[in-house]
Amino acid sequence: MSGALFMDETSMTPTKCKERQVFRPAVLLIIAVAFPVTAAAQAEEGERIRNAAIVLDEIMSAGDQAIPSGVLNRAEAVAVFPATIKGGFVLAAHRGKGVISVRDRATGEWSPPAFLTVTGGSIGAQIGGQSVDLVLVVKNRRGLENLLHNQFKIGADGSVAAGPVGRSAEAATDIQMRAEILSYSRARGLFAGVSLNGAAIRQDRDANESFYGDPFSTRSVVLDGKGKPRTHIQDVEAWQQALKKYAQRQTTP
Repeated sequence: MSGALFMDETSMTPTKCKERQVFRPAVLLIIAVAFPVTAAAQAEEGERIRNAAIVLDEIMSAGDQAIPSGVLNRAEAVAVFPATIKGGFVLAAHRGKGVISVRDRATGEWSPPAFLTVTGGSIGAQIGGQSVDLVLVVKNRRGLENLLHNQFKIGADGSVAAGPVGRSAEAATDIQMRAEILSYSRARGLFAGVSLNGAAIRQDRDANESFYGDPFSTRSVVLDGKGKPRTHIQDVEAWQQALKKYAQRQTTP
């Protein structure tokens, strides 16, 4: 082929050579900035999903201190916030991060996870310096609709109550039975129902965007089926399998 089709920098004019020298670092800078940030964000969300599955598995392996199977079997949705809180004698939630999946009523299958954050709210006298895992079990559609709002502020109206612990839910109080959402915490190996009054649950659209490629709302991912995992598929499947294992769908006679 003609040598005119191939030119090295020594054959260029000084102006063209200078232009290439300026253009090349600019392209490399764009690649270095954009792609690693996206990959790092996806890795962070993948780790969040993976840790949520681990937390659920460890809690349900605790025997008499686990969430009652009757509670999980009737769950409309489950949210887990791994390593949510760090602090002093009376802990407050400092922007904990978690995931939520919803059970399909027709098939019993669990949706891909959407991402949530929790902020504020005292959770009692947990003596300091450790992280706390939080679990929310959504009992009915009304509780799910409340949680799917852009910001769900947990108040003292009885919609959220400390959940019963143990192999059966027979010891549940009237408040627990009426509650739309049951809440649990685990710190230093101790697991119990917990009051979350004052905490705010928000959808994490930034995390949804980094993981799914679009800033989907929580509802779009868990109810409308718009979130299709492109990476960390094994983490998503492990999370869904944990839910399927511990929250088995009840069949109607």
